[in-house]
Parts: sequence; structure tokens; C-alpha cells
Amino acid sequence: MSILVDENTRVVVQGITGREGTFHTRQMLDYGTVVAAGVTPGKGGQSVEGVPVFNTVLEAVEKEHANASCIFVPPAFASDAIMESADAGIELIVCITEGIPTLDMVKVARLIRGKDTVLIGPNCPGIISPGKTKVGIMPGPIHKRGSLGVISRSGTLTYEVVDQLTKAGLGQSTCIGIGGDAIIGTTFIDHLKRFKDDPETEGVVLIGEIGGSAEEEAAAYIETEFDKPVIAFIAGQTAPPGKRMGHAGAIISGGEGKAEDKIRALESVGITVVRNLGNLGRSVLDVVT
Repeated sequence: MSILVDENTRVVVQGITGREGTFHTRQMLDYGTVVAAGVTPGKGGQSVEGVPVFNTVLEAVEKEHANASCIFVPPAFASDAIMESADAGIELIVCITEGIPTLDMVKVARLIRGKDTVLIGPNCPGIISPGKTKVGIMPGPIHKRGSLGVISRSGTLTYEVVDQLTKAGLGQSTCIGIGGDAIIGTTFIDHLKRFKDDPETEGVVLIGEIGGSAEEEAAAYIETEFDKPVIAFIAGQTAPPGKRMGHAGAIISGGEGKAEDKIRALESVGITVVRNLGNLGRSVLDVVT
């Protein structure tokens, strides 16, 4: 099984006529993703890579039965794109866009609260169920179908970890990049709950980073509720306090969000934390076999 996406997922690409939207639409189609529609206001009636383009997400839902959205819209308009998809009844929204103003995301968070909509991102690589479908920008060839779930705050580290897992012969059930911004749609815990209920996911690799308390909260959840093996890596172990490292949420402030605190919290509940990223594939192999 997989979580959230599979062969039946029908994607609408918002911003499909832009350079990034067109390029990644092609990549998703090549992987086997059902890209049912695209949306660019004012360009309805066109097509991109054989995909029909509509002016609104609601049209894509009504005419092409889209149930997932992938957003490649500039930061100033991305929050509106998310809310448009949520209002149209889209079940899964993947927002790739980086740099959305924080106050815009506050409005998004308020709108989607209580709706039957799952938001992944923003500022994320998306989600992939290897051998089935991908929604986003993850490089398909490095993935292998299998039984390990992957949840990550970092896009590029996701690719490094997945490549190591695949080379070690360890396939993945679903890989999710939740995004590195201060306000994102879903957390480690949200997806751990889904992996807990997935009978074909036998373990989870969790990739965290400095800033915030998401990893500590995940550790508390894992201790009491999650009975599958978890292996973790925390990026930013040498980051100086007060300096943002890449992601908007990756900053140590007020003495909180340090890598060592996250590592200590995870290890205290029995989670294997790999200190050297280059050893992660071998370490996971040792834990799950």
C-alpha cells in the first residue's frame, strides 16, 4: 500500500503553463502520474504536454475529476492557489512554491482547518509512492518500491537518503517532503499516524533539521503510539544559534531548536539517530533486517 497517493490519483497542476510547471508536468507524466488537468487563469482551452488547461481548479475537478493538486505558482499568488484548491474540494494539495509570506500561510492554515484537505508544503519536493505515482519534483529513478516510509523536512536530503536506501536494497512505500517553512500544512506526526495504519509500511526514516520542535513532538508520539522501527537523521548539527540555515524554519532562536536537543529527545525513546549522513543506508539496513 501507500499513503495519500496511488495509481488512482488524478492531479491538476496549478501554474502548468509556466516554465517549472511545464517541466515537472512532463516529469510526472513520464513517471506514470495521471496528470488530468492544468490550471492557469486566462489560458483555459490550451493544452500542455497533451494535458487540458482550465481557468479554475473547480473546472478541473468537475470536468477531469482531479482529486490532487500540485502548485507551481509564484509566492505572491500561491496562498490563493492553495485556498482555491481547498474550496474546490481537492483532497491532497502539494505546494512546491518557496517564499510564501508567513501571514499568507496563516490565512491558509485558518481556511483548511476543518476541511477534508491534506496540504503538503509549501517549500517542499512533494510526495511519491514508488512505482505508482509522484506528485511534485522528486527524481523518480532513485526510488524503489518497498516497505519503508520516509518523512523529511529537507528536499535534497530526501534524495540523498532515498538513494542510499535504494542502493542498500531497501525500497520505499511512500516518501514525503513536508517542507521547511515555519508554517506548513502537515507534520511528522500527521504522517506517522498514516504509516502506523499502513500494513505494508514496516519502518520509517525520519529526516529532521534544526529549528522548531517538530522532532521532539514526533519523539513523544513515537514513544506512546508508534510501534514500528524509526531511524532518524537531524541536519544542522554544527549550525550557529541565531542564523537561519536554508529553510525559513531552520533557525535556532531563544535557545530552542538545537540539533542536540532533537537528537537527545529521539534517542531517549529508543529511536536510532544516525550522526553521519553517509552511514544512513547501512544503519537502516542493520535496524530493519
